[in-house]
Amino acid sequence: MQITSTAELEDLLGSPMPRAASKERSTLAQTDRDWLALSPFVLVGTSDADGNCDVSPKGDPPGFTHVIDERTIALPERPGNRRADSFHNILANPHVGLIFLIPGRRETLRINGRARLLTDAPWFSSMVVEGHRPILALVVDIDTIFFHCQKAFMRANLWKPETWTPEDLPSHAKLIKSVLNTNESLEQLEEYYAEDRYSRGLYTS
Repeated sequence: MQITSTAELEDLLGSPMPRAASKERSTLAQTDRDWLALSPFVLVGTSDADGNCDVSPKGDPPGFTHVIDERTIALPERPGNRRADSFHNILANPHVGLIFLIPGRRETLRINGRARLLTDAPWFSSMVVEGHRPILALVVDIDTIFFHCQKAFMRANLWKPETWTPEDLPSHAKLIKSVLNTNESLEQLEEYYAEDRYSRGLYTS
């Protein structure tokens, strides 16, 4: 049976516990700042004016998120595939959702807000990595902040190496070759995605 109303959903799931219902905040606490200082990875959720969604991963050395003030943070943009899906979405609809992870920790820090794109600011100098200054930063004006519970990570055993089986899937080059009509041979793709070569483009185009 498809759920079609809020009442049906609440009848099925029940009401949130008071602690969960009231955990949202609107300004960064010191604990939030400490979390951001240790987080090397964030998922950025956006949607365009028509509601078409995208979630993009962003990663850098721990602490790459710059705290501007208690209600504003900034994320540097690094060289990528130039699709810029999330940035196109933000230009049409500024609302964003962020999930910050710390490897080994089963909670996540969630921040929802409204985003804008800047090409320069005094704090860009604090975002230099390996001598490279970002050409763009995603600035988020915070609406809500809260820590999300551990259950999803516990169910997934996400941080338990003994459960990891990356070898069960083919190499990235083989995955690309299997889903894209590309002129490159598999050997050429394997060479392109070789870690020693691919890593040279982490901070340069």
